[in-house]
Amino acid sequence: MRLRFFLASFIIIVFVYLSSLTLQSHSCAHRQEAAGFCHQETEREHRLNRMASSTLGGVQDSGSAANSVEIESLGRFAVEEHNKKENAMIEFVRVVKAKKQVVSGELHHLTLEVIDSGKKELYEANVWLKQWMNFKELQAFDHVKEIPIFTASDLGAKREGPGTGLKSIPEDDPFVLEAAEHAVKTIQQKSNTLDTYELQEIVLPKAEVMDDASAKVQMLIKTKRGSKEEQFDVEVHKKNDGKLSLTSHKRLED
Repeated sequence: MRLRFFLASFIIIVFVYLSSLTLQSHSCAHRQEAAGFCHQETEREHRLNRMASSTLGGVQDSGSAANSVEIESLGRFAVEEHNKKENAMIEFVRVVKAKKQVVSGELHHLTLEVIDSGKKELYEANVWLKQWMNFKELQAFDHVKEIPIFTASDLGAKREGPGTGLKSIPEDDPFVLEAAEHAVKTIQQKSNTLDTYELQEIVLPKAEVMDDASAKVQMLIKTKRGSKEEQFDVEVHKKNDGKLSLTSHKRLED
């Protein structure tokens, strides 16, 4: 009888001891799993914070997107909104330069070429865009400068006077910028690559007014296609009707 009692007691003690070990093992595993999860969440938060600090509020070039339909529509929107607010009659021509800033949506910094009272002008506009809310607002629309008309006297290219031929002009001249963008666009259309050419730099532009009052510009343009940089010697003609034509281009070997 005593033997049965001791045997039953021994079995109960062993069962209780093993159960306590199992509970401790599960508890430890849960603690380790929770600690691992917390560590993963902490790392995730750190990554998100680093990404936010590197992009939020930073102004970046729009790159090839500067010539996109979306950017052009934002430029037209800016002009239309300005006309409504100021009861003006400014006419949109094109987006000269585009940058964007990530801040509760996107703040687009646009340099616009417009026609105001028959004169070409440059304006800087800020458009705040929140696509998920279908929200768009003009934040600023400021005059920069008047674009001078491109004439033979400006270039010193009158046939009867000194200085005939090509004359150096600034890289940021609107005519030069327009011609460079046209050259890049035409080179892109003639290429067989899917990568987009991006204009990086304009070097030593020279322009001349021809006998028929049309103009031409020669320059070196530096472009980037994917990770590859390419340079071209180009010549662009602007006809009397304002149309541009890339008459020659030659890729320079590295």
